[in-house]
Amino acid sequence: MDFILLGLFPSMKHADILIGVIIVIYLAALTGNSTLILLILVDSQLHTPMYFLLSHLSLIDLLFISTTVPKMIMDFFSGQKNISNIGCGTQMFFTLMLGGAECILLTLMACDRYVAICHPLRYPVIMNQRVCQKMVMMSWVGGMLDSVVQTTYTMNLPKCGHKEIDHFFCEVMAVLSFSCEDTSPYKLAILVTGIILLFIPLAIIFSSYTIIFITVFRMNSPKGRKKALVTCSSHLMVVGLFYGPSIFIFMTPGSSHGPGQEKALSVLLSIITPTLNAYIYCLRNKDVLGALKKILEKCLFLM
Repeated sequence: MDFILLGLFPSMKHADILIGVIIVIYLAALTGNSTLILLILVDSQLHTPMYFLLSHLSLIDLLFISTTVPKMIMDFFSGQKNISNIGCGTQMFFTLMLGGAECILLTLMACDRYVAICHPLRYPVIMNQRVCQKMVMMSWVGGMLDSVVQTTYTMNLPKCGHKEIDHFFCEVMAVLSFSCEDTSPYKLAILVTGIILLFIPLAIIFSSYTIIFITVFRMNSPKGRKKALVTCSSHLMVVGLFYGPSIFIFMTPGSSHGPGQEKALSVLLSIITPTLNAYIYCLRNKDVLGALKKILEKCLFLM
């Protein structure tokens, strides 16, 4: 049976303005993340562990925003808001998988920065190609396992009532709201799991950066200190953008925030954050800006 996605703000009078803004944001996300992936692929100076992990972060962000926004845009222009049971399950699976993969990858990127700054001489040995590939695989597999469990259980529960999902995508809690069975134990399990799965990465990131900052402020070279801080600040900004809304969504009871707040936080997490991540790394990183400048100069020369 089909579900009905009510969208961001069903009663909004000027929804065309909102969808126009979302289209612009989506195009910016496609441009920024695709450009960053391309630069890392073609520029040999960016073939390092940090940029290898960053390219996968951009890929996750690209897929993450593409899981929800195109459907939202099509629904607006077609006037149809229905989504099939299979389509709903597929959308739920990918949003959970990509969100989980990004959570793990951001944690591993903090570990990469710890090794690079605190153990620079051993960095090429510790962060070799095989280790980087395992880190990326760990992110994808970890996100997938969590997603399979949650999606399978949620979509197999018997559904009753109107089948209207008060959200712009098939979010777990929104789908559980019209289950025929008592889902309060499962909702509590999701809350506890969310706290654990977010608390552990945050603890690792906090510990890594505590040691990093102690090491950085002990550096004798002002230039080296500045470079380390710039690299770390970019990653910390991305971590803040991702974990900020995630904490409110997954680490607080659903009763503490209404549907409007839930959707606003989901927009920040699944639309705004994947768009800004690539630009944060592009605009604050001299290596990436240098690679972009070289590509543009080559294009102009060929023209």
